[in-house]
Amino acid sequence: MNRSEFWKNFELGTEIDIAGSFIFNGLRRLHEMESLYHESEVFEFLYNLAVGIERLLKVAVILIEHDEVVDQEEFEQSLITHSHQDLVRRVREKHEFRLASSDNEFLDLLGRFYRTHRYGRFAISAGSRSSEKKLLHKFVGKNLDIEIRDEFPLLITPNDSQIRKFIGRRVAKITKRPYEIICEQASRLRLYTHELRSGSKAEKIFLREQFDFCDEDVLWRELLLFILHSDVSTGMIGFMKSLEPLPFDPGLISEYLQCFASEERKLQVLDELDHHYDDVENVKLRLEKISVIGASNVFFDDEEDDDEFDYELGEGPSQLDHP
Repeated sequence: MNRSEFWKNFELGTEIDIAGSFIFNGLRRLHEMESLYHESEVFEFLYNLAVGIERLLKVAVILIEHDEVVDQEEFEQSLITHSHQDLVRRVREKHEFRLASSDNEFLDLLGRFYRTHRYGRFAISAGSRSSEKKLLHKFVGKNLDIEIRDEFPLLITPNDSQIRKFIGRRVAKITKRPYEIICEQASRLRLYTHELRSGSKAEKIFLREQFDFCDEDVLWRELLLFILHSDVSTGMIGFMKSLEPLPFDPGLISEYLQCFASEERKLQVLDELDHHYDDVENVKLRLEKISVIGASNVFFDDEEDDDEFDYELGEGPSQLDHP
């Protein structure tokens, strides 16, 4: 394997993994957003998608255009661009890549955001504020024929399944064809650039072709039900039920369950957790016991019949080393 083949096989393979991770993170950010109001959330959503899609398109361009006779320095310079539309144009020169008008609009939005608006708040001009949010509101409102209300705190349009699914379809249309082309080119070059790590974020995007998190929401709810109804004779379940729970408010169970679905919800409950820990007599021991739950290198003896649940550590790092 020569230098060029190594680059295309391994380095670009890693780039696909990275691109898939960015796209995953962007869609996950959208999934957790309760509205399109907060600028930091809109920024994070657009930034991750812009970077991920750009990197994916660049891998496709390299596999399509690069050969042994191309001027390497000139070719690399041509990749220093943040124009998603220009990268799509280069792909289209050799391969069919059809996009609907709304897909092209979204690509243009990502390109404008990444080239200009991501640094807008570093300028003193008041006109640069909230630019990316206004672009997103205009795009969504136009294509879904809805009004995006943005008057805090009461008149705010919720980020509902209609918006999430619409954006997910745009990302699907934009990303599926470039990955297909990458697979075709890798096969032509007898490389494995397109192969993905099992269980990776990129696998969800490019192989499972899932652009929402409905399955994940079903999963955590089903797992929670399974744990609640599991036989206490198993080591892990028995250990968990042997621990005294903190006195959280039963009336807030719905809010607590949202911690499984949203990072922001966890942050909102942390103050209450701190309050409860103020009343824990031995915090170090409590943290040690809690850290066992879900630890991959902790093994229970499921044959235990008494109230003591012994466990042992396997190889690898453990939270128990840092109580």
